[in-house]
Amino acid sequence: MTDKAVAIKNVLRQHAENQYEQELAALAKCDKKEKPPNWKLSPASVLLYLIGGTSDDGVTITPKYVGNRRLLEIAISTLATDRALLLLGVPGTAKTWVAEHLTAAISGDSTMLVQGTAGTSEESIRYGWNYARLLADGPSMNALVSSPVMQAMKLGKIARVEELTRIPADVQDSLITILSEKTLPIPELGDEVQAVEGFNLIATANDRDKGVNELSSALKRRFNIVVLPVPATIEEEVEIVLRRTTELGRALSLPAEPPAMEEIRRVVQIFRELRSGVTTDGKTKLKSPSGSLSTAEAISVMNNGLALAGHFGDGVIKADDLAAGIVGAIVKDPVQDAIVLKEYLETVVKEREGWKDLYRSCRQLA
Repeated sequence: MTDKAVAIKNVLRQHAENQYEQELAALAKCDKKEKPPNWKLSPASVLLYLIGGTSDDGVTITPKYVGNRRLLEIAISTLATDRALLLLGVPGTAKTWVAEHLTAAISGDSTMLVQGTAGTSEESIRYGWNYARLLADGPSMNALVSSPVMQAMKLGKIARVEELTRIPADVQDSLITILSEKTLPIPELGDEVQAVEGFNLIATANDRDKGVNELSSALKRRFNIVVLPVPATIEEEVEIVLRRTTELGRALSLPAEPPAMEEIRRVVQIFRELRSGVTTDGKTKLKSPSGSLSTAEAISVMNNGLALAGHFGDGVIKADDLAAGIVGAIVKDPVQDAIVLKEYLETVVKEREGWKDLYRSCRQLA
C-alpha cells in the first residue's frame, strides 16, 4: 500500500470516491452504456451506485440513498443536460450526502466544494488573487486563484455549492452568468474561462432554518429543483439510521456493539412523532419542538449512545446511553422545548409499554 493510500485510509472521513472506490471501479469496468461527455459512469450506473444492487460481475453495491428512485433519476438526468441541479429539503434529508455521491460517481472527484455561509464572498464562487504574485508580476492568469467552481469549469467536472440560501443574495447571483452562459468573465484580464463539456453544478438548500436568503427568480430559473422528502415510513428511516450508524461506528472505531434495532426504532419513533405533532397511532396530538428532529440528528443520537456505551458501559447500548442525545436533540430552546419534552414524556413515553427505562433516563436529565 502506497503512502498516499495509507494517508487516505487513516483520515477521519474519507471522500466518497475513496471510501467506495471498489464499487465505483466495479461499475466502471462493466459499464457498456453510453456516457455523457467527461462522465466516469453512465446515468444507469450512477443510479445503481446510489440505490444499491449488484454489478454485472457480482460486486455488491451498497445503497447510498433510501427513498424515491424517481427523484434520483430526475436528478441524474438533469446533470446530463445544461441545467444545474438544486436539491431542496428540510435539514437532515440527505441533500449533502446525495450531492457528494452524485459528484463522486459522475466526476470521480467530490472535492470541488463551496460551503455556503453568511460570510461567503464572491471570490469563493468566482476567483481570487495571489496578492504576492499580483504585486510582483501584475494581473495575469498566474496570479489568479481559481475557485472550486472555476476549477470544475476548466476540467469539465461537477462543482457543489452547499447551503446556497445561506449565501448573501448578491453573491448568489454571481452564479447566473456561469449557469446561463457557461462562462466566467475575468474583467481584470479582459479574458474569460469557458466551461468544458461535463461541467455542471449541484447546489443544496433548505428554507426552514434561520438565516435564509431567498434565491432570486433569475437564479431559480437556472436550476432544476428536486425536493428530497423526509423518509416516508418508519421502517425506511430505521434502515437509514441503522446503516449510517454502523458505518460511522466502524469508521470511528467505537468499542461498542452495533445498536439493537429496537433502540433505533424507539429514537426514530420519538423524532417522527414530535416532528409530525401526533403519535404513531394517531390518538394523541403533540406539540412540536423548535428543532427539525431530522434523520441526521437521529443518527447523531445513536452514535453518541454508542460512544457512551463503549467507553463508559459494557458495550451494549441502553436507554441511559440514548437519553442525553434525545434530550439534547429536542431541547434547543430551554424554555419552550423543555415544556414540549416534559409533556411528551408524561403523556406518551411514561404510558408506553416497555419504555419505562427510557422515561426514567430522560426524566432524570430533563
